[in-house]
Amino acid sequence: MAEISEKLAAKVEAAKQVLASITADYDSATLASSYGAEDMVLMDLICKFAPEIEIFTLDTGRLPKETYDVMQEAKAHYNREVAVYFPDASDVEAYVTENGPNAFYDSVELRKQCCGIRKVTPLKRALAGKKAWLTGMRRSQSVTRSELPVSEWDETFGLQKFSPLTDWSNGDVKAYIKAFEVPYNKLHDEGVVSIGCAPCTRAITPGEDIRAGRWWWENPESKECGLHVKAK
Repeated sequence: MAEISEKLAAKVEAAKQVLASITADYDSATLASSYGAEDMVLMDLICKFAPEIEIFTLDTGRLPKETYDVMQEAKAHYNREVAVYFPDASDVEAYVTENGPNAFYDSVELRKQCCGIRKVTPLKRALAGKKAWLTGMRRSQSVTRSELPVSEWDETFGLQKFSPLTDWSNGDVKAYIKAFEVPYNKLHDEGVVSIGCAPCTRAITPGEDIRAGRWWWENPESKECGLHVKAK
């Protein structure tokens, strides 16, 4: 293991144990990767210690160039197949025709409709037939994730959901990436912490919430795209 602190080493070991339990208990599990820093840590851990776990990503059609760059870099680095799911072209065409290409700025409803087409519907296809899915979500990312457990039943999609890095800090993630030379999205070097679609992502300023750069024109309580909203 590369030179890391005892605290981070303990968190890495805990994450490895979560991955081991997933591979032992679920015959079909998959990581949803946005190619953000947390997901790259999980991709690295999975490739090293739990290669049975599948990996997929959602290509919304509006991702930043830097996200495609790290996708290509990761493919070369890990030589690992990552399934790519796109939105239905007819749904995108209908939305843009009716509302315009940037209608998501106009209201939370239109933004969530766009996320539904570009992310939630493809996610349902990606998770079909799976018994468990993994995310890089962390408690410190936003007010909507402050009580995030490592494992929970996902009522919305009907399978077990794991967040192995739930108690990792932003510093932990950075330290792991540096120590193990993990490919990462270069937008992180420009102050972008949470990376999604290009028009819905910006850098944050010192002291701002980690998720402040996502859908920055909305209230913090509404800042989820539908992938991680609990069923009511």
